[in-house]
Amino acid sequence: MTKILIIDDHPLVRDGIKTMLKDEPSLQIVGASKTAAEALDFLATEIPDIILLDISLPDMDGLQLCEKIRATNKYSKIIGLTSTNEAGIITGLLQRGGDGYVLKNMERSELLESIHTVLKNKVYLSAAANDKVLEQFQNGKPGKNSAVLTRREKEILLLLADGLNGPQIAEKLFLSPLTVETHRKNLFRKFNAHSVQLLLKIARENGLL
Repeated sequence: MTKILIIDDHPLVRDGIKTMLKDEPSLQIVGASKTAAEALDFLATEIPDIILLDISLPDMDGLQLCEKIRATNKYSKIIGLTSTNEAGIITGLLQRGGDGYVLKNMERSELLESIHTVLKNKVYLSAAANDKVLEQFQNGKPGKNSAVLTRREKEILLLLADGLNGPQIAEKLFLSPLTVETHRKNLFRKFNAHSVQLLLKIARENGLL
């Protein structure tokens, strides 16, 4: 029996995957986590065969979580599950120990193919993801990791672009100033920026604003 853990914050995605796999007697969904924290708690005591990992989670980006899981778990196969088809993110996942990459609009047959492929110790990329990686290398742009932001980081980035400061963002999002400052520091780290001005400049250059 192949044991599967789903990590995705969208109930429709989790339920959709469960529906896709419910008639497969050799596959068993043993957990469905909404956040990275929930997933790490689960993985502290369980080792599933397959981890279907959303790249954009509310509390940690999927690339970071993949790296964190792989640091202590060499056994589970990790398949990135996302609506984002960017070469930098695809290669970033593979560099951090991921085994596959599929898009959320996949058909049931492709999900099953991806699972069976990685179980054979092979890498699986959806056709669209494979084309994106090939295009990157054909253009002479070897894999540069794109910053993957959590939903909260995206909200804060947009509010910084609107000219709001930390306390104003905290009030608008009903967060503590310390929480906002933590997210700001994470944004600076991900974009290798030392000021809000530079952060916004890099974000615009990468099409995030």
